[in-house]
Amino acid sequence: MNGMKAFAMALAVLLVGSLVPLGLAEANGEANDTEAYTGVLDNATREALIAERLVENLQKLSRFAEDKIEGLKDKLPENSTILTHYNMAEEYKERAVEEYNAGDYYNSILDSLTAMHHYRVALSAIREAGEKVQDARERLRMGIERTTEYFRFVEKTIKMAENQGIDVSNLTALYNETKAAYKAVLDDLKAGDYEKAKEDYEVAEEKKALLDEELRKVREQLAYANADKIVRDFLDKGEKGIEIVEKAIEAGEENGQNVTELQEKLDAFSEVYEQVKALADEGKWEEALSVMNDNRETIGDFHRAVNFVLRKARERELDEKMKNLRGFLKEMNDRIQKDGKALQGLRRRGVDTRRAELGLRVAVEELRMGIHFLGKKKPADARAHFAIALESLHRVEEFILAHS
Repeated sequence: MNGMKAFAMALAVLLVGSLVPLGLAEANGEANDTEAYTGVLDNATREALIAERLVENLQKLSRFAEDKIEGLKDKLPENSTILTHYNMAEEYKERAVEEYNAGDYYNSILDSLTAMHHYRVALSAIREAGEKVQDARERLRMGIERTTEYFRFVEKTIKMAENQGIDVSNLTALYNETKAAYKAVLDDLKAGDYEKAKEDYEVAEEKKALLDEELRKVREQLAYANADKIVRDFLDKGEKGIEIVEKAIEAGEENGQNVTELQEKLDAFSEVYEQVKALADEGKWEEALSVMNDNRETIGDFHRAVNFVLRKARERELDEKMKNLRGFLKEMNDRIQKDGKALQGLRRRGVDTRRAELGLRVAVEELRMGIHFLGKKKPADARAHFAIALESLHRVEEFILAHS
């Protein structure tokens, strides 16, 4: 505060000093007392004019700030930057007006300048907060849009379970409630009510947690009805995962990295894998599935390790590509166009491409968000969105390759 007061004092001195007639600055000893007194009166008059002009501008700035801030007061914590500087600005404004009315023009100038500073800090904080809210609103909207694929998965599960004679009444009810809850969030965002959207999003997430649990139960019942298919899928993915981790361990050892934990996860998974494979070879699908269920933690740890290895590989790939940002964006755009055409071809052949098409839309949206953050000079945020776009595109291309 002392620093700001000093700054205001210096600025006021410059303002007032600049109004002293050049003749006074150059006056020599021949100037008489009457001339000097007249100069002082002239200077005081101009000081009053400065104070008057500042108070007028201060009143305008105060009204502008009030329009922006009054509606936010109840939503902000008392110690927020916005309210702290706004309240200080109001205090200095009142003092400046009182000092002006009392003829204390010099101090009125100082306090007017100080008040203006605090108003501007408060208004700048509002603008920055607005930008953050807009970014958060965009992330919230994208998060909700990603539930589209999740709901399709639930719908598919319900149909499959019904065909197997499994009771899905609870699952269906929770599905409808959760979908309606997320729709309410989208409606809030469309109406511009971000605070309501945040509240409704929490409700939607709670409902989704209940839906997840019921979905897990139904999926487990379905699993035993389709044990052979699930076991074969496990063995296929497990074989690929083992190959990925073995290569990662080999590369890590060559680079002198500690790969002990990764090796332990590989060994534990390999043991489960061999048990499941042996039972599958004998056609004991349900027993093989039981082994998988009994070792969920080991299997989950291993696949998380695989995903970690792949994610690190993607990050290295992204870092390399972003060295030539223009080239990276062109490559991504070309791949998106190519993948879009490939999915159209698969769809014409009768392949269900909805999941891959959603992944492609996610890639497009994440790429757009990355470019958006680049424009805001936020490279870290841009990189995070580019990483998601690249990962989504890889998954789409894996789907295309698997069905070509």
